[in-house]
Amino acid sequence: MVLASASPRRLELLAQLGLTPDRILAPDVDETPVRGELPRVYARRVARAKALAVAQLLPDARILAADTVVAAGRRILPKAETEEQARHCLTFLSGRRHRVLTAVAVCDGGAIREKLVETVVIFARLSQSEIDAYIATGEWQGKAGGYAIQGQAAAFIRYIAGSYSGVVGLPLHETAQLLGL
Repeated sequence: MVLASASPRRLELLAQLGLTPDRILAPDVDETPVRGELPRVYARRVARAKALAVAQLLPDARILAADTVVAAGRRILPKAETEEQARHCLTFLSGRRHRVLTAVAVCDGGAIREKLVETVVIFARLSQSEIDAYIATGEWQGKAGGYAIQGQAAAFIRYIAGSYSGVVGLPLHETAQLLGL
């Protein structure tokens, strides 16, 4: 099995299923949303593109790919790369309900199977000092929506309905189903 992701969180989650990929190969896929693209469509498209990009290089391998999106309504929040982006995301999510969508794609022998998992998350209202303290941790870097639920941002979660592991980056139940475990 090949994991089409450089995410250490996905690797840790696979280990919870007792799986260690034979190879890790993060494809170079453009993750820019298409103008007007809805979050569910976007997550599925990117997960599929990652799986197919690796399948072109390793056509006989079983490939697992995923993409996680934080969405508020029709809006896709970025994977925060700068403090400014992270602050914007956290301020926007403060006191709000949002969805975390994780699409999983398994490509095996030319066939592709997919699942999309939606989790509802509600943040508590965040003070400026809470946002500042979280930004100082740096754990927001590269995270969809500017937060990592498995880290200190867990203190911001007032409510969650759905897959916790999906919010982290790989819904384990659905992944196990796709892999036939």
